[in-house]
Amino acid sequence: MSEKCITNSRYIYTHETGKSAPQTVDIHHVVARKNGLWKSIVCFSAFVLLLIAFCVLLGEDKSASNIFLYLGIGAFFIILMRRNVVEKETVVIIPAFGVQLETHYRSGRVVRCFVPIDNILKPVLNECVTPVTCYWSLALILREEEKLTLVFKASRPPLKMLRPVWEALCAATETGESRG
Repeated sequence: MSEKCITNSRYIYTHETGKSAPQTVDIHHVVARKNGLWKSIVCFSAFVLLLIAFCVLLGEDKSASNIFLYLGIGAFFIILMRRNVVEKETVVIIPAFGVQLETHYRSGRVVRCFVPIDNILKPVLNECVTPVTCYWSLALILREEEKLTLVFKASRPPLKMLRPVWEALCAATETGESRG
């Protein structure tokens, strides 16, 4: 297995190539770096919830069941916030069969989507411009589909990380436009 790595402040890109007869399997990972901001948000939320519980305890309502209710609701929201955090997105390219898109969440949940190679018309790099920011995205144009299928649904890796994935997709779909 050969491995290539590109890093920046938000993401780590790794490319693995596994040899199998007769084709090559390309695996592209985009991993979100651990962020200290997330821990700060969770700690601040827990502090606010404890503060609310103590205010209720010291206030007019001295019911213990209300304190446990507030703490339970706070814990539930912290779990919900943690559940939807994307840890890694993976693109597995199997030239003879298709492309598997995987999204790995911090909770352990994995969402997979398989796109047959015959359904892919062309992979495209899009420049997305909003009033606040500008970023690149990688999408697949599929047969008989009106909308583009995003390869990286949750993360926004920079162009230098998207280009190797785009080139591998172009080579797998044989569009002949991977260099340009």
